[in-house]
Amino acid sequence: MNKAEIFNQLQSIMVELFELDAEQVTLQSHLYEDLDLDSIDAVDLVVQLQNITGEKIKPEEFKQVRTVADIVTAVDELINA
Repeated sequence: MNKAEIFNQLQSIMVELFELDAEQVTLQSHLYEDLDLDSIDAVDLVVQLQNITGEKIKPEEFKQVRTVADIVTAVDELINA
């Protein structure tokens, strides 16, 4: 899976899970400021990402995640590790 495919899947998940418009979810979108996600939303998102990657995601791997692009990069690293 390449980064574009990861982004497309992530965008679909965020639209469905958090009732966002697809146009809101861009690579530059900040999770907390732009998309109004909170810590509970972050946990829900990690669960969904674990389903995509088939890998257990450790919280420390996502501590520095601030934007949608950060998530795409982190998932790409998990898949291709």
